Amino acid sequence: MKTKAIFLLFILLFGLTFSAEAQCAMCRAVLESDESGQAAKGINNGIIYLMLFPYLLVGGVGYVIYKMRQKAKKEDAAI
Repeated sequence: MKTKAIFLLFILLFGLTFSAEAQCAMCRAVLESDESGQAAKGINNGIIYLMLFPYLLVGGVGYVIYKMRQKAKKEDAAI
């Protein structure tokens, strides 16, 4: 039952995402003067790109810790 609830929560959190665009006030002021909007799209994509790496690092560290704990459990069970 608990795994089903966690799975459902995971689906809700990652399945129902909303588009988010963020800029600092100065960037927004400069980019609003651009009529084509291509520079604003590039800035937003760069922000998303830079935001990705902290999540990858935390996820990687979490995965390594998980693997270490699983290995320790196996070694304890074998003794």
